[in-house]
Amino acid sequence: MDFSKTLIYWYLQKKRDLPWRKTKNPYLVWMSEIMLQQTRVAQGLNYYLKFSEAFPRVEDLAKAEESTVLKMWQGLGYYSRARNLHYTAKYIANELGGKFPNNYKELLKLKGVGDYTASAIASFCFNEPAAVVDGNVYRVLARYFGIKTPINTSKGIKEFKELAQSLIDADEPGIFNQSIMEFGSLQCKPQNPDCHSCPLQSSCVAYEKKLVKDLPIKEKKLKVKKRFFNYLVFVSKDGETILEQRTGKGIWQGMYQFPLIETKEEIPSNRIIYLEEFVEKVPQDSTITYSEFGYVVHKLSHQHLYTHFWIIQTNELKGTSVPWEEIEKFAVPVLISNFLEQFDYKSHQNF
Repeated sequence: MDFSKTLIYWYLQKKRDLPWRKTKNPYLVWMSEIMLQQTRVAQGLNYYLKFSEAFPRVEDLAKAEESTVLKMWQGLGYYSRARNLHYTAKYIANELGGKFPNNYKELLKLKGVGDYTASAIASFCFNEPAAVVDGNVYRVLARYFGIKTPINTSKGIKEFKELAQSLIDADEPGIFNQSIMEFGSLQCKPQNPDCHSCPLQSSCVAYEKKLVKDLPIKEKKLKVKKRFFNYLVFVSKDGETILEQRTGKGIWQGMYQFPLIETKEEIPSNRIIYLEEFVEKVPQDSTITYSEFGYVVHKLSHQHLYTHFWIIQTNELKGTSVPWEEIEKFAVPVLISNFLEQFDYKSHQNF
């Protein structure tokens, strides 16, 4: 069986109708690939349509304020992707005259572009035989060839890349790459793959040896870090609150949040009021209550955020105030956004 031809034949009949597959414009393809990292197609599609409409050219994205880009990205997560997207757009517009590099090696030099994204753009837009390897590709190759090398090791990364490169259709590298990724997404799924109607079934090692559920193999993940967040949600009688911009290189860089106190463990109200940070931030005549929506466990890839929202009713605000009606203009993490959807600040103004 010709592995490559079989996948391409399947793809041409089964592929989803997605807008970024209708263009060879490297700017639009790059944008879609950055958005689809760590993101399901169904979720990424709306963001792609929104961004491509607001910024039809790379120069348009380059001219935008970072705060605007982050606000539009809100809800998609992994915000470093948005910052890299904006940084690279400015670099291409200002340093490269608006022209994308047209080969894998040069694409790889762009900020936020790794092996997978460079291979995708090079093959989709410039017909370069550069094999893509993402989660779907790992799964298809591991199962079909019965490979037990862990995919999250340097040995596994190298082995699967070399194998994918040896299989790529030199005449239609872009279509082959799309085919194997789509096959992994729709046919050879992580859970409940459709093996019975699979065109590769007769020569699939995992199917023959009943290893479908066992492959691909991953080494154990890093230990998840626990962090304890306490957000101080100020409500004044004038309908204002306080937002602060996150700095540094940690999560949500450049985004806005309520004043935060991070503790080493979960802390009750009768203890938090004695913390030095709390005393510095909260006026003495304030009324402190616990929001009915106030406890959330927000799970990120390598850390879990155990979060409390403390409502602080006060006549005095220590810091730059923001009208509650204007909060929607700020880019906030989804953790904050979800809270705001449920919280009615007006019910806390009368005190």
